[in-house]
Amino acid sequence: MTADTRTKIIMTAMELFWDKGYGSTSVADILSRSQIHSGSLYHFFPGKQDVLIGVLEFYRDKIDEWLLTPVWNGIDDPIERIFALLNGYRTHLVTTDFSYGCPIGSLALEIHEPDPKVRDLLAANFKNWTKAVEGCLDAAAKRLPRGLDRKALAEYVLTVMEGAVMQARTYRDVGYFDRNVKMLRQHFDMLVSQKQTETVKT
Repeated sequence: MTADTRTKIIMTAMELFWDKGYGSTSVADILSRSQIHSGSLYHFFPGKQDVLIGVLEFYRDKIDEWLLTPVWNGIDDPIERIFALLNGYRTHLVTTDFSYGCPIGSLALEIHEPDPKVRDLLAANFKNWTKAVEGCLDAAAKRLPRGLDRKALAEYVLTVMEGAVMQARTYRDVGYFDRNVKMLRQHFDMLVSQKQTETVKT
């Protein structure tokens, strides 16, 4: 049994969690789709929750490779990087006919009382996401008002994304996503304008 087998189990579980949700996915589903024997799965993961932990660790460790690098390729402006990240979710919504949203957000909503390790991993994934956005805001600090709480703004961006995804999937209408992002864009425009006013006054 190799690390490739473990990765195959994780990737299969990720797909099933997207398609069916964590609660509706059984170990038998994972075995059937992956074509891996039960002994191999249980060698790496004693139970389904251990598979979930493996999936969350994978998301946590692959945020740069899987999420950030692809959408930020060729985009240097830090504020535009934020909106490129949001547009990545929009693309997934449209190309999957609204079956794919934010996998971490979906899991966090579904698992109402996660065990501490699962909860910590969910939080770590959200933290990594907001840290990436906060890094963009730090890079754009000269264009933003003095004293702006950039961490709080990054958390707000996450909230807008999660809410926009949830509404778009519920109504099966990307317009809900677009309108939320448009309002966020206007908020950023106002912040940049506020900074320009500060600069003129000084």
